[in-house]
Amino acid sequence: MATEGGPSILPVPEIGAGRPVPLPPPDPLRGAAFLAALGRRLPGLPIRTDPVDLEAVRRDETANLHPPLPLAVAAPATVGEVAEIVRLAAAYRVPLVPRGEGTGLSGGAVAVAGGLTLTFRRMASIRSIDEADVVAIVQPGILNAAFKLAVAERGLFYPPDPASYEICSIGGNIGTNAGGLCCVKYGVTREAVLGLEVVLADGSVMRTGRSIVKDVAGYDLTRLIVGSQGTLGIVTEATLRLRPAPPPKLTLLAFFGSLAEAGAAVSRITAAHVVPCTLEMMDAFTIRAVEDYGHFGFDTTAAAMLMVESDAPGPAAADELRVVDRACLESGATFTVTATDPAEADLLRQGRRSAWWAIERLGVARMEDVVVPRSRMAELVAAVERILAEEGMPGGTFGHVGDGNLHPSFIVPRDDPTAEERIDRARHAVYAAALELGGSVTGEHGIGVAKRDWLERTRGAGAVRAMRAIKDALDPLGIMNPGKVLPD
Repeated sequence: MATEGGPSILPVPEIGAGRPVPLPPPDPLRGAAFLAALGRRLPGLPIRTDPVDLEAVRRDETANLHPPLPLAVAAPATVGEVAEIVRLAAAYRVPLVPRGEGTGLSGGAVAVAGGLTLTFRRMASIRSIDEADVVAIVQPGILNAAFKLAVAERGLFYPPDPASYEICSIGGNIGTNAGGLCCVKYGVTREAVLGLEVVLADGSVMRTGRSIVKDVAGYDLTRLIVGSQGTLGIVTEATLRLRPAPPPKLTLLAFFGSLAEAGAAVSRITAAHVVPCTLEMMDAFTIRAVEDYGHFGFDTTAAAMLMVESDAPGPAAADELRVVDRACLESGATFTVTATDPAEADLLRQGRRSAWWAIERLGVARMEDVVVPRSRMAELVAAVERILAEEGMPGGTFGHVGDGNLHPSFIVPRDDPTAEERIDRARHAVYAAALELGGSVTGEHGIGVAKRDWLERTRGAGAVRAMRAIKDALDPLGIMNPGKVLPD
């Protein structure tokens, strides 16, 4: 069938049928015909092609990536519109890039040449908050912070809290399987997702899971989609598990003369069977950067700082922090301090949350995301210090020591023409060090574009073959966020 002034519409294979069809290279005529067809089928759909609008969705927060401008950006308002967009994209062989708020740090939402980027700010409502079953149903565009506030007004709590929680979306969190400061106790985003509504690559709509906490029927498709970064389908609705709101957190800071002592304190805390809701670390460089940025009262002579929080009920929180305090002092802490009221606790927490912004303003910066066993964190930090010294660049390490997830960060001068080359060498060396220590190249940011060449080294060739088979079965045309996650 021919279209007006454009190429023929091609047949769309059913999900799981036949071999994958190679995605053709971008074609301006095919792209124009696709946009014209979109305009006819969905006349109310906002479609932008102005270079200013395209530039706004070209990148995410990942440094050292140079993606092309997309063909266009569209903002659907319903699952029906998303399904129609996908059906037309499949017919015209146009790639699709679903995008949250662009706060990602692995390149998972960067634009694709000749592709249509989808934003979800018109799909940002809370469908329901069920206090009896302690679940909520939301659309992907709602911001994490706005959702937290809405459920808190009902006496409920949504745990996932990336450092960017005030500006990142639930859909983006689901795409990357985002983490945050509470992961040590509550886990990453997948632990909070009970079910999804997903538009698949042929435009059909699939539902996974439901509003129940135990459901073992068949394959776990919900967890397959969570963290897939839009490569298997487009999430249009999520059923999320909530919890009763915990009491205000009690917060403790401990400062150490060495990173080894801070690591020993983490081991002692773990061995004492204390599970705080937050267990964070900052090294000396990060402490100084944060203090210069916000004047939080941190000890800038310390080699390391731990921030430990408890949201246990009643006197149990104070009991937990007494155990933590003892573990820190026995490990060599120079001193500890416990917040005296919620306002002070919030100030200390904001100090930790500001770590990346404090570092980022010092030059061309790149924050990484690696994981190692908790017992080997001191070795990872030592490896980062060695890599920084070899490259002759400043940088720091901070992150979620409670679950072994650290964020080494590198800085070079803004006028350094070798900045990207030096940062790339450093980050690749850090990935290798994390794998050598029995870890992974990502704990919460995802693979995206930035780390896809390390996926096989992290998971193994057999696992990547299985992932490719799943991708080919669910997206036989390769239109769903191509070039992300899986190596070419």
